Amino acid sequence: MPVPEAPAVRVFVVEDQPGIRQAMALLLDGTPGFSCTGVAASAEEALAFDADPPPDVVLLDVGLPGMSGVEALPALRRRWPRAEVLMLTVHDDTERVFEALQEGASGYLVKATPPAEVLAAVRALYEGGAPMSASVARKVVEAMRRPERPDEELSRREREVLDHLVEGKTYRQIAEALFVSPNTVAFHVKQIYGKLHVRNRTEAAARFFGRR
Repeated sequence: MPVPEAPAVRVFVVEDQPGIRQAMALLLDGTPGFSCTGVAASAEEALAFDADPPPDVVLLDVGLPGMSGVEALPALRRRWPRAEVLMLTVHDDTERVFEALQEGASGYLVKATPPAEVLAAVRALYEGGAPMSASVARKVVEAMRRPERPDEELSRREREVLDHLVEGKTYRQIAEALFVSPNTVAFHVKQIYGKLHVRNRTEAAARFFGRR
């Protein structure tokens, strides 16, 4: 029997630069397994958009005119509570990263990320992962490794994943090094975050960063 196709991941793009916004929409609509359900040039426009059905993933720029992407995060999550939010921005400074994660973002990519990796990140987020650019992941992991973290020990495999993240490797590179699938790596990363007992699996890093 033929294997049924997986449903397309519905993605909503919030980006103020017309060229990037159009390129994202074309990339999503032109790739099997993805669809662009709508675009907006500002957070205000996104919040007023009637997406039916609602998106699975929101690609959200940080540096929007008017309400910033970080400021809009709580309202967007209330509007589409089942959607995961992937920040896409030119900034990878620590303050912006952790502010976005604290407000409920589930992933963070810099805009220099190649299109194929953006699609892989969207798919990973949809399947329960927490994708981040290598430079962003390094900041998160370094914050998590501070001695003030909870006493609960990580497993041997989780420590291996953590070590590779610190080296700036992507999920796929870690998977190849450990002879597992990228989804398994994403699962281990979620377990690491979950052991910090916070509402959001990435808020733990922000909490420890604030203690430095």
